[in-house]
Amino acid sequence: MLYFGYHKARRPGVAGEHITQSTVAPDFSLEALDGKTLRLSDLRGKAVLLNFWATWCGPCKIEMPWFVDLQKQYGSQGLQIVGVAMDDASKEDISKFAKDMGVNYPILIGKESVGDQYGGVPALPESFLISRDGKIVDKIIGLRGKADIEEAIKKALDTQAAKSEASVLEVRENGPVPK
Repeated sequence: MLYFGYHKARRPGVAGEHITQSTVAPDFSLEALDGKTLRLSDLRGKAVLLNFWATWCGPCKIEMPWFVDLQKQYGSQGLQIVGVAMDDASKEDISKFAKDMGVNYPILIGKESVGDQYGGVPALPESFLISRDGKIVDKIIGLRGKADIEEAIKKALDTQAAKSEASVLEVRENGPVPK
């Protein structure tokens, strides 16, 4: 609670507070632990679970093994989990922490400016589920159960499929689309 209050007090009127479902996820470019740069837009076509976390965050430590399992389970269906470390630990400490947790997805070194784009990230963990077309379809603040996270992942994975189905139904109902 203290962290949440402190963070909110520090960030009145953050530009990204308008982040809602169906908003296009703000693009960013951050350095990964392997030294490469990752842009969110590089993942277009995949469903993304964008997780803001920190090494000192107790609930983050609980959900990270779930993310490892969920990446294994849904990666072949187009899911990409991306962790954004939002703490003051060194890159080496973050890397050791991720290795100890068995993380099998990219970990990026977070910047406050990226957190601001997503509404200031007032509490950790905070996750955004992004559809294959780059729109935010769900937001999870704090720790939720693994089943809730899995449902949000399915929603992000199914978004494009649902749009395609709707297009097929529309064609069936209205007849073929003229060329």
